[in-house]
Amino acid sequence: MIMTLVKRFWLIPVVLVAWELVTKSAANPYFPPPTQIASHMYELWFSGPYVLTDEAVRNWVPSLVRVIGSWSAAVVIGVALGVAIGRIGQLADYIDPLVEFGRAVPPPAMLPVFLVLFTMGTQVQVATIIFGIIWPILLNSIDGARSVDRLQIETATVFGVSASLRFFRIILPAASPKIFAGLRLSVSLALILMVVSELKASTEGIGYLLSLASDNVDFSAIWGGVVVLGVLGYVLNSLFLMAERRMLRWHRGARRTA
Repeated sequence: MIMTLVKRFWLIPVVLVAWELVTKSAANPYFPPPTQIASHMYELWFSGPYVLTDEAVRNWVPSLVRVIGSWSAAVVIGVALGVAIGRIGQLADYIDPLVEFGRAVPPPAMLPVFLVLFTMGTQVQVATIIFGIIWPILLNSIDGARSVDRLQIETATVFGVSASLRFFRIILPAASPKIFAGLRLSVSLALILMVVSELKASTEGIGYLLSLASDNVDFSAIWGGVVVLGVLGYVLNSLFLMAERRMLRWHRGARRTA
């Protein structure tokens, strides 16, 4: 266990020591040393009565709720619509051009549109995140649904298997490896868009803290925010990989058998 942790994380302390030595010798205010960043992070966010300060709870919790809620909504919409498009040819003929158009639009470019359509704040941020992350989920769901072996579907139909049972026992399991590939891409993208949406359309959140630190020329807080986002991204990705390994255990077993 200890050796595994050492093999995985040995580079981190090496980078931190090198960063400390280089930044202290350079004495550049734009690149503070890690010890200064850690001290400032403790003062701002980790010196509260229950570890986290009021400022950390007030800004981190809304960001987590937005990113998890938006991702969940995008998963439901993207997978359902993607599987439907992948299995129904006529639906694909009508919707494919809209999908190709939508995926080509950069999500930050939609911010002014969402500011007009929705109330400034959470609604704009949620709309921005969902619009940006739904495309990898949708496209991978379409591809996964189209790649289902036709022979399996025809055999199930001949034996009188109901449509709902065919969907949950054949189509969805066969498409799930590609669906999960899209879901993994969307996790990191959701975190990025959360920050982008909070930079301009929020009075709270991690992105708002970064914007506030930039306005106050507080470089230690800026780097501290970057560290928090990096750790948060690592944790979310690790949790997703744990769920993916559990849910796709049968797929890995089938590949090893093949």
